[in-house]
Amino acid sequence: MTSSVVADDIVGHVLRRSHRTVPAIRAGLPGQLQFVVAAVLGPLGAPSRQQWLTIPTHLPQGRPTLIRDALITDPDLARRRTLGMLQQHFGPSPHWPALTNALDPAMDAFTTGKTAAVAETSTRILLDMVGWTGRILSSSQLLSRPGRSVRLADLAAATGARAYLCGTGGMTYLDQTPFAAQSITVAPFLPPTTGIWSSGRRLSAPWALAALGPDTVAARLWELTAQHGTSRIMVANWTT
Repeated sequence: MTSSVVADDIVGHVLRRSHRTVPAIRAGLPGQLQFVVAAVLGPLGAPSRQQWLTIPTHLPQGRPTLIRDALITDPDLARRRTLGMLQQHFGPSPHWPALTNALDPAMDAFTTGKTAAVAETSTRILLDMVGWTGRILSSSQLLSRPGRSVRLADLAAATGARAYLCGTGGMTYLDQTPFAAQSITVAPFLPPTTGIWSSGRRLSAPWALAALGPDTVAARLWELTAQHGTSRIMVANWTT
């Protein structure tokens, strides 16, 4: 069983992960308007021509605004632009009809005006498309102590995880001591760099889904799971 914890109760300005599939708050215009990098796209035939898909977001309390309280500045425009850019890049794919149907709930989430709602809905859709069956929990509903590494260790323990899956960026600052104190292993996440995974560090997940189809991507993911075995792990999503 894998648990994915959505960090909905931290401030947005600490997030700087432009390569992630789902939104990460980044510094934008001065004041309370920020830009959210929703995805890094590229044409199917020329993936090196990368383009950021961004969502202008208003922070009602300025930088201290919690992610769950961030507001899309113009939800209708953001929705139309998001769908338009996805269709521009992936419309030629034979898998586009299935993708656009699956993404309908994410497009509908724009009507909430909440950046977090769009992020979480789109994340759930992508996970569903590749057959992920874990749990998604909100960090605000779990007890944890302050401090970056201590907080993560407490969240992992609260989910009953035996391992915490950490990306290459997180490994540079993570203090593993709080995890060891709770008998939780920190497992580095090192994605493959060959075959269908070669674009994984440069482009967001929709590119692979459009290029190969959800079934093929899901099959390759399950092959990796079989190779590495399964355990009860936690993945922290700091992007919603």
